[in-house]
Amino acid sequence: MQSRAIGRAPSYEELLGTTHEYEVVIVGAGPAGMCAALYTGRSMLRTVVLERGMPGGELLNTEKLDDWIGEQSILGWELAKKFEDHARLFGAEFVTANVTTVRRLDDGTFETVTDTGETYRSPAIIVTAGGTPIKLGIPGEQEYAGKGVSYCAICDGAFFRQQTIAVVGGGDAAVEEADFLTRYAAKVYVVHRRDTFRASKILQERLFANPKIEVVWNSVAEEVLGDEQGLMKGLVIRNVETDVTSTLDATGCFVFIGFRPNTGIIDGHFAHDPMGYVVTDAMMQTSIPGLFAAGDLRSQLTRQVTTAVGDATTAAIAVEKYLKARAEGGHAVDPVGSGGYAV
Repeated sequence: MQSRAIGRAPSYEELLGTTHEYEVVIVGAGPAGMCAALYTGRSMLRTVVLERGMPGGELLNTEKLDDWIGEQSILGWELAKKFEDHARLFGAEFVTANVTTVRRLDDGTFETVTDTGETYRSPAIIVTAGGTPIKLGIPGEQEYAGKGVSYCAICDGAFFRQQTIAVVGGGDAAVEEADFLTRYAAKVYVVHRRDTFRASKILQERLFANPKIEVVWNSVAEEVLGDEQGLMKGLVIRNVETDVTSTLDATGCFVFIGFRPNTGIIDGHFAHDPMGYVVTDAMMQTSIPGLFAAGDLRSQLTRQVTTAVGDATTAAIAVEKYLKARAEGGHAVDPVGSGGYAV
């Protein structure tokens, strides 16, 4: 029975739960997932990409990108569509599915289960489920996401040249990114709910020494305001000690209050860093043999579209070598210094 394509309602038989066989299952259709699908498709591996929403991942929450090489400016949804079309060109199948569990069986193959009871079996899997920025949960946040509200300074900072913006948070990410954003913004407010930062001392020293930054202590964001053009124009804040509200005239709001890697679907212990991000080897393989990871859920220095597709390229090529070695008796696959692989 063929897998259900995006946009089609499930049949009665599908609702009963069916098992599908693939050589590679990819969980997540963000940049990493779609790039991995392109490469596994080029390797003539039967591939399915499982995604609970539309293909694109965080690209669909990004208004514009100006750091995708070869494109001075491109809309997030437009780049997502190009990724999807390219992956489909090489035979990747896309299925709308909410994955609940990925588990390794005793025979070394994998079982990927969805919330409708569908099961996808494969000898290798690439998890590219990404991560989720923790949201403020205030009025206007979702409405003005990509239109002033952002969760990535490197991605969107350049769109706020000579503007006044706000950063919400008090940890390392918030303090470091506030300092970074002064490269573009004329003024940066840092809104923090306490009277001290949790960030490292050296980051705090840099922030306090920056004349473009003003810290708003003991305050929380209450609402994002917009103008007639549908863009952010202000941020309502409330002092938690006095309960007095005020409005910052800011055209941007960068939220850095935490980020959760979407690793909860992996059944079983896997190596991870203190923040819960998946630790991989140089081939993007996790501590679970045959399970590879790429993109934002992987432990790494930075999380960009460019790094996600780089991870995915490595993972997909490694999967092809892993499957070849498995078919030949399961001997190890070792990367060599030339950039190729020895099997």
